[in-house]
Amino acid sequence: MSVSPQRPAGLSPLGFSPLGRLAAWYFFYFAFVGAFAPFFTLYLNDVGLSAWEMGVMMSVPQVMRMVAPNLWGWLADHLGHRVAIVRLAALFSALGFAGFFFTQDYVPMLAAMALVWFFWSAALPLVEAMTLDHLAEHPDRYGRVRLWGSVGFIVSVMAIGALLDYLPIAALLWAIMAILASVLATAMTLPDPKVGADGTAPPLGALLKRPAVVALLAACFFMSVAHGPLYVFYSVHLDNHGYDKLAIGLFWSLGVLAEIGVFMAMPRLVRWVSLRHILLASFALGVLRFLLIGWGADSPVLLLIAQVLHGATFGAYHAAAMAVLTRWFVSQQQARIQGIYGSISFGAGGMVGGLISGAAWGSLGPGITFTLAALFSACGWVLIWRGLSTESVILR
Repeated sequence: MSVSPQRPAGLSPLGFSPLGRLAAWYFFYFAFVGAFAPFFTLYLNDVGLSAWEMGVMMSVPQVMRMVAPNLWGWLADHLGHRVAIVRLAALFSALGFAGFFFTQDYVPMLAAMALVWFFWSAALPLVEAMTLDHLAEHPDRYGRVRLWGSVGFIVSVMAIGALLDYLPIAALLWAIMAILASVLATAMTLPDPKVGADGTAPPLGALLKRPAVVALLAACFFMSVAHGPLYVFYSVHLDNHGYDKLAIGLFWSLGVLAEIGVFMAMPRLVRWVSLRHILLASFALGVLRFLLIGWGADSPVLLLIAQVLHGATFGAYHAAAMAVLTRWFVSQQQARIQGIYGSISFGAGGMVGGLISGAAWGSLGPGITFTLAALFSACGWVLIWRGLSTESVILR
């Protein structure tokens, strides 16, 4: 693929360029997340699962995100054909989800959930690696493609929320299956960049032992732990403070809109600010954000400020971390390092954050729980400050 030194080919995500097809995949991938995360527990409750059974069921995605990405990333880098695995993952995710149409019994549904997320967890790290390959020397423009995932999330949350006001909750299964079919359709159009075999790349293990790499991955783990109370209890927290469902949905949407704005601004931002300083600012603003949520929920203004800060605590943080990993690891290693990054941060970090917040919420209360989140964000800040220098971020 020919890439202009000034602008990556196909930067506009709405065309039929490789980046446009990747953007379409992101849209439908995160549309599934927008349909599943807020609403699937409502379906599980409707079919009669107990609170414990729902908790176990919804822990399956986090477990699979710890295990599956590393396996699939190794296989993709070893074979050099990432897109084939992405297509396989889309197909078997849809087939696994079809199991929910045939049973409402706990154990068979648990098996279907495990099958869905074992394959579903394979795809994102591989597509992230493919996107960064296509961006070549412009990884700072990753956010321009990735923002379409945020758009897909918002569209899905709003559309399915409206749909379920008029249709029974079982309609959710058909909506999710339609989205999964769209993920498969877009996966079939993805470009198929070939990467070299393992022997052409330096050993991954030695690079993973570098202090700067350890510091970054540990900081990413703490950032995901910090977000645990947000993803598990944010809606409950607002509901307890008297906000109606429309207001709660608008607060969630505002956070994703801020994320989109940061993704669009990243190419300009990195011209003026180093990736290290972007990461430091993201973790510092995380401390502020979680304190505002924990102790300022009675003030809509403070909550608005806190949700705008999602642009920093996820948007800027994630885009900067991706850019750093792109500089540190060669193309042949990207699928594996993206799998490791996802397993440590979104998998292990998300699971630990959920468990800690679940234990703290009832005994310590929301204020202390979100204060713990702020402390975890502060731990990440210390790791970035001490473990990453500007030079270590720039040099491979």
